[in-house]
Amino acid sequence: MNLSLDRPLAFFDLETTGVNVGSDRIVEIAILKLWPNGKKEEKRHLVNPQMPIPEETSNIHGIWDKDVENEPTFEDLAPALFLFFKDCDLGGFNSNKFDVPLLVEEFYRAGLDFDLTDRRLIDVQNIFHKMEQRTLAAAYKFYCDKSLDDAHSADADTMATYEVFLAQLDRYDTLKNDMEFLHEFSKRGNFADLMGRLAYNKKKEIVFNFGKHRNKLVKDVFRSEPSYYNWMMKGDFPQSTKTILKKIKLELDKENK
Repeated sequence: MNLSLDRPLAFFDLETTGVNVGSDRIVEIAILKLWPNGKKEEKRHLVNPQMPIPEETSNIHGIWDKDVENEPTFEDLAPALFLFFKDCDLGGFNSNKFDVPLLVEEFYRAGLDFDLTDRRLIDVQNIFHKMEQRTLAAAYKFYCDKSLDDAHSADADTMATYEVFLAQLDRYDTLKNDMEFLHEFSKRGNFADLMGRLAYNKKKEIVFNFGKHRNKLVKDVFRSEPSYYNWMMKGDFPQSTKTILKKIKLELDKENK
């Protein structure tokens, strides 16, 4: 199937030091960039995370400290990657929940604002789970009748995700070959931030989506309990979440002047 693209779509996969978006780092990134004219570009980099890779994590993806000690840091790679991702919609497997938020965090740390405002996010796992409820290896077998022998290799996972995506579009008549539709279909919920800590209510106002203030307006909580803002800003929350909170706090400060 030829994808109906009006701008580039970049499938990517990350291997990391762990699963904490706020504190873990990328050790490998692979990208498959698809252009509307059918052109394909691929990039893969090992990345020095500037922190030890836990043994249990290395046992999963096979990347050890010695493999990345002489590799560039993400900050070194960030300018070129930023340009490579320019004007791209983003695709991946479980990417809305993990890969995209962690990528945004790494760009923040490198001093680059990787704005997602006008990007469409295509999460192949969310499509798969809504249709079949399984894992990437099972999806690859189910849709493509192939075994994913190199699971947790960023290259293999990226290519498998792309092939599964094409097979999903071929299989389901209800899926439109349209990135705007697939962006909406891929969503896990009506979240205001990447990790789902903040959400939109029916009035499209931002509310907390966790803890004691769940479903309360963020601005109301900051008015009644200013220390909660300070707690979140000092806490182990992703920078992308904190950026939204800063904007809300600035708006409140302007109102109070």
